[in-house]
Amino acid sequence: MSNILDQYHVPDDIYDEVVKGMESEDSYYHPLIKRLSQLPLDQFKILNESAKLSFLNQGVTYALYKKEKSEEQIFPFDLFPRIINHEEWDMLEKGVIQRNTALNMFIHDVYNGGQVFKDNVIPERLIKSSSHYCKAMEGFSPPKNIYCHISGTDLIRHSDGNYYILEDNLRSPSGVSYVLINRIAMTRVIPNMFNDTPVEAVSDYTEELLKCLWGVANKPMGEIFCALLTPGAYNSAYFEHTYLAQKMGIELVEGRDLYVENDKVYLKSIGEKIQVDVLYRRIDDGFLDPEVFKPDSMLGVPGLMRAYLKGNITIINAPGTGISDDKAVCAYVPDLIKYYLDEDPILMNVPTYICEKPEDLQYVLDHMEELVVKPVDLSGGYGVCICDQMSKGEIAELKEKVKANPREFIAQPKMLLSTHSTYIEESEAFEPRHIDLRTFTLMGSDQPFVLKGGLTRTALTKGSLIVNSSQGGGSKDTWVIKA
Repeated sequence: MSNILDQYHVPDDIYDEVVKGMESEDSYYHPLIKRLSQLPLDQFKILNESAKLSFLNQGVTYALYKKEKSEEQIFPFDLFPRIINHEEWDMLEKGVIQRNTALNMFIHDVYNGGQVFKDNVIPERLIKSSSHYCKAMEGFSPPKNIYCHISGTDLIRHSDGNYYILEDNLRSPSGVSYVLINRIAMTRVIPNMFNDTPVEAVSDYTEELLKCLWGVANKPMGEIFCALLTPGAYNSAYFEHTYLAQKMGIELVEGRDLYVENDKVYLKSIGEKIQVDVLYRRIDDGFLDPEVFKPDSMLGVPGLMRAYLKGNITIINAPGTGISDDKAVCAYVPDLIKYYLDEDPILMNVPTYICEKPEDLQYVLDHMEELVVKPVDLSGGYGVCICDQMSKGEIAELKEKVKANPREFIAQPKMLLSTHSTYIEESEAFEPRHIDLRTFTLMGSDQPFVLKGGLTRTALTKGSLIVNSSQGGGSKDTWVIKA
């Protein structure tokens, strides 16, 4: 290939991370692009197919939803990695630790006294009207007061070059397996790419995750039995469930594999009883325990919450953490950081209008054509309305939906996500595509741990700002440069 940036064009109002990175003479993008440019196009296409075949052979798939139908697909992976320098990463790491520390304190406060409401930092009605508020958690404190042991924080880089928090994922964040698999694919398919670049490892994540599970158990080391609770093989993230359980060496279970006796949770087995001490759940609250949540749930374990509230098992993440996934609550997190930590936020939110506030609602209705409107409790890019791409009729219909139920919506200005050079098979060329970043934070061990890389998600459709895999997005390996 000739220089892959020769025919590479980026609009003036977009922050392209490769183009901006190349402006610095000591950028690691220079040797990376040189190596890529030395590859004949036919050879690069073979390497690209090799990566896809590797993913297929390992079962690295996801569910792509189209017109109410689910199609299993190979997870799209791009061989041009994203590079983040160590100074930048240090700031991001401190920012997400600060944020998740405050969110854990907030959730504990909500379920234990609610001082944050009495001090008028956040409206009590906003929290207790959330579909994720868990009344059963009132008055209960989990080990070390940690509710969100595993957090996925989504960030974007705007056209001004600054990072902004887009949303928090504290119930059951997914995607970390793709980070680990992406790195393995890169080292196998293009091992020489790492020769010129000192890249932080990501392979320590599962070891740190296991330490996190051990750290909140109520038993001495060596006596702790951990299990990962999955909804089963038909779940879109089932590959990740099996991958993480295997790498940690813990049991992968479904609800039918567990039972509760004398307020303790056991694994069904032949012979000696096996008590489960820590349950890393990958199912939503509503399906955890039919005695407390959905009575018709076939995925959970009857009596699980009873055992949990007696302190006989630790559930990771804790039930009720979804109150902080609410996009309306996300807008208050900078205030929560100041309130609980007496610190200024290191990372700022994307500006957000909370439609339940009368003044915000009026602004949203008056300026909807300029905004992005989102449901507060959906994930995966579902329900997101980029209003400048909608017809007048669609906007009028959306306004009526928002007016009818303002609690269920927030709005944000349209943020121009940064772009990154990405190989597009249809054009057989590298083109700019919008990206975001999901970081993964673990809390439960002695010190918080942030995976040095995270998941860079790519919107493969030209011009699209929706990066979620469920909407057809892909991913890149994320290289954090060693200090």
